Amino acid sequence: MRQYTGLDQLINSFDQALRSLVPGATASQRANPAHNEAAQLCVSDARHVAGLMRVNHSGEVCAQALYHGQALTAKLPHVRKEMQHAAIEEQDHLAWCEDRLKELDSHTSVLNPIWYGLSYGMGAIAGIAGDKYSLGFVAETERQVSQHLQEHLQQLPEHDDRSRKILEQMNEDELQHRDTALQAGGVVELPAPVRITMTAISKLMTKTSYYL
Repeated sequence: MRQYTGLDQLINSFDQALRSLVPGATASQRANPAHNEAAQLCVSDARHVAGLMRVNHSGEVCAQALYHGQALTAKLPHVRKEMQHAAIEEQDHLAWCEDRLKELDSHTSVLNPIWYGLSYGMGAIAGIAGDKYSLGFVAETERQVSQHLQEHLQQLPEHDDRSRKILEQMNEDELQHRDTALQAGGVVELPAPVRITMTAISKLMTKTSYYL
């Protein structure tokens, strides 16, 4: 098996960032859950749904960055493999959210590079701290993401089945990633300052990405 040099890893990290941040650079491996659904929205509902989907897209950008950062610094091979596998599944979410935003004649957040950089750094630090903390970080991240998705599902217009199908599948995947992290050893409770920082960044991202 080839041993990657520091330069190889740097190039790979840059490629991963581009795939996460450049619109249209990521293609889903699974079919869009909304492909058989319909949605007729008025202008105000479409604007609101676009804001929600933009937030969810930014959340997936953050998830990509977290997994990429953790995979870079994870110490155990099986943990690194879990991070890489989860990141691949999260790419589907990126593509689905972006597709829905295009349907709504809207755009992804201009702040995504900032969220990616912050999340990548936090993921790398979690990996350096140790695999049990890295897995615990994943479990807590997925718990918070699932909470946001459930809140957004409640806010969707009743007749927007296209967005609903996407968010339901995303939530199912996030919960599976959380359970996988817990089963792999991520049962350690993160320090309070870490949880508070994660929540603060999440709230800031949610409030700003809805509009920008």
